[in-house]
Order: sequence, then C-alpha cells, then structure tokens
Amino acid sequence: MSPLSPPYFAFVGIILLAYWLLHGSRAGRMVVLCLANCFFLARYALYLPLILLATSSVDFALGSALHRLKPSSRFLRFSLVTFSLAMNIGLLAATRILPSYNDSHWRWIFPLSLSFYCFQSLSYTIDAYCGNRQTTHHYFTHLAANTFFVSITAGPINRIGDLVKQMEAPFLLDRNGCSRAVLLISSGLVKKFLIADFLGDNLVNGVFDTPTLYSGGETLVAVFGYSLQLYYDFSGYTDLALGVGELFGLRLPENFHRPYSSVNLREFWKRWHISFSSWIGDYIHNWFFKNLLQSKRWPAMVYLSLILTMLLSGIWHGSGLTFLVWGGLHGLGLAFVRFWYKRKKNKDKEPPLWWRFTSGAFTFCYVTFAWIFFRATDLPNALAVLGRIASASWEVSNISLPVVEVLAAGILLHLAPEHWFEYGSKQFGRTPFFVQGAAMAGFVTLVLYLAGSSSAPFVYSHF
Repeated sequence: MSPLSPPYFAFVGIILLAYWLLHGSRAGRMVVLCLANCFFLARYALYLPLILLATSSVDFALGSALHRLKPSSRFLRFSLVTFSLAMNIGLLAATRILPSYNDSHWRWIFPLSLSFYCFQSLSYTIDAYCGNRQTTHHYFTHLAANTFFVSITAGPINRIGDLVKQMEAPFLLDRNGCSRAVLLISSGLVKKFLIADFLGDNLVNGVFDTPTLYSGGETLVAVFGYSLQLYYDFSGYTDLALGVGELFGLRLPENFHRPYSSVNLREFWKRWHISFSSWIGDYIHNWFFKNLLQSKRWPAMVYLSLILTMLLSGIWHGSGLTFLVWGGLHGLGLAFVRFWYKRKKNKDKEPPLWWRFTSGAFTFCYVTFAWIFFRATDLPNALAVLGRIASASWEVSNISLPVVEVLAAGILLHLAPEHWFEYGSKQFGRTPFFVQGAAMAGFVTLVLYLAGSSSAPFVYSHF
C-alpha cells in the first residue's frame, strides 16, 4: 500500500477515527495500532504479520530478561543479546539476499524490505543490554511500536524505548499538532510530486539511462539534479511519516536538517538520514567497531572503524559494487575529516565565512560525486556518466526552462530558514475552524488528484 495512494489515506483516516475514539484507553489505542500494523503488512503478504509478531515477541521477552538480570550475569546477558542479533540480522539478510535471486520461488517470500524494522528492533535489545533506555512491561505497546506501519517501510528508524514512552503517555493532540501534521503531509507531497518526480522524469532518469546521448554540461546538471531528487524524495517520505505520526500524538525522529548546507562530511551525516546515521554511529561504530578495534596503543584504528562502518552502510544499500564504492568514498572522507580536525589548531575558534562557504561547496560537490555511484545501475554506467562530464562538451539544449525553475525552487526551499515552517504551522493553527476545514478540503482534493497521477515509488522503500 503506497503512502501516496488514496487507499493509504483512507486507511489512515479509519485507523485515526478508532484511535481518537479510544483516546482515554492506552490498551485500546495499542490494540488498534497492532491491528492496523497487521493489516498493513498483510497487504504485502498474509504471512508477513506472523513473522514480525513472532520476532517482536521474542525481542520483547529478551528485553524483559535483560532488564531483570543483574549486570554480574555477563555470560547470560551476552548470550541473550547475541540471540537477538542473530535473529534480526538473519531476517535482514534473508530479505536482502533471497529476493535477489531470479528464481520466482524465492522472490515472493519477502515482498517488503524489513531493514528499518530490524534496525529498530535491535535497538530495543541492545539498549536493554547496555541499560541506555527503559524497557516496557506492556506487550501490546511493544508490538505497536516495533511494527508501527507509518515508518516500517522507509523509516525514520525509531528507538523503540523512546517511542514506547510516548505511547504509554496520555494521548494529546491539540490544534497546533493538527496544523503541523497537515503542513508536514502537504510538504511531503510537494517534495515528492513537484520536485523529486519531476526532476527524475524530465532530467535525471534519461541522463543516467543513456548518458552517451547527452553533453557533459547536461550530464553535470543531471548529477546535481539527482542530489536534489534524492533529498526531496526521501525527505518527502519522512515528512509524510512525521505528519501521520503527529496525528497519532507521536513525534517520530527528525531525519533531515538541511544536509547540503554542511561544511564537512561529519556534519553532513549529522544532517542526512539522521535516524540511520545515529543508529550506525551508536550501534556499529561506537558499540562494536570502536570498542573492538580502538585501543590506547593503536588509536589510529578509529579511522579504520569509520571506513568499515561506511562500507557496511554501502553494502546495506545494495549488493552491487557501486554501493561499495559509495560507502568507501564516504568512509575515506569521514576519516580524512577526523584526521584534519585532530591536527587543527584553535579547534574552538569559529572559522571565517569564506572558509565555511568554500568548505561547504566542496562538501556538496564531494557528496554529489559519490551520489553518481549510488544512482548508477552498475560500475560501467557510473564510469560512462563520469566520462560524459569529462568530455567538456557544454551544450545544454536538453535542459528545459521548467527543469531550471524546479532546480532553483529546490535550492531555495532547501536554504529556507527552518523556523518558517514552525511559524506557519502556528499561524495555521490559530485560524478559524471553517478556514482550516476549507484548507483541509482543498488539500484532500489535491491529494486525490496528485495520487491519481503516475508516481515513482519512494527510493528508500527498496532498502
């Protein structure tokens, strides 16, 4: 069930009605969410809810046991968290490996990628093992949080302990929350339909499919256009998820914070896909690689851990060599940034404006260069795109005026001050109910119209 389709919004509306009617009963709200999650998953495959309910139940039991066991029971606690790791990583591997076979006997088994589910499920047991977050004693609350349909396909990755806390709190949804939700959903649709899909259909897809038909200048514009397309596609999905979550009285984690304004790669990964980058930073780089590889005798091992972490990130995004190159480029870049700042004098001194601008422009170009390998179908395709750019043929007759206008709009929207959105949501919340009703009616009409047009699936729904 695509989040862009009318059936999805009808489904959300029905679930919200039942959820709001039971606002005074935590148990009732959790049962409604569990049923909604099962129905949503069953739309992909009837057995899928059974698999996730079973694995979620196991992680719930493991988390409860880890919470009760004393820290002195090291071997038993380590065995329990290892079992959770093996179960979730095995499920993740199955969802990534089996569908890659051409044999149709395997292709139907996992019609939905479960990466985001496995990541957030692992966060629950690892946090219970480390004592970072409180576990829950309410079984249905854990199931509702762990299989939350709003974020299970493409995130954001929830820390189950944080989401459970919100679900166990009294339900509260005021006018400001409703207006914020409406604006977030509207923002997601605009980003997806009017920017991401437009750039993909009218520029990016054609250039990457047949780069030899385009000049170096057109290819370069398409490469930078892909940076915007990918950002608005993924952040558009995130806005939709945040908006729907807000209607359930839940604040899902932010995923983007003007990432292309970053002055270095370390800052970029604090602004891009924040829930994922913080997850791999906390549970892979810090919890695993850093502890395993770094020591007082070999402090340089932390650079190796950065590279290995990003290589794993590349492998998670795809099994092709291009994703490995993409991960390696970011790993080497992050290692270089750490090396640079370790040896920088006056670390606390604010750099001059010209330095921030130059460093930011270089970072954006480096990230865009790496996106070539992320978007390319294979390594020869990536090299063909780079070859066209290197040809230095600067004709741009295939770049239409609407494409230039959308590119400009995408850049300006990305640079817009973030407080504008919060200000707009507050002002919208203060308007009379009939104005909000008219706006909602117009918005629903727009949703139905846009959803009826052709639209590409969200990029990260495949990961």
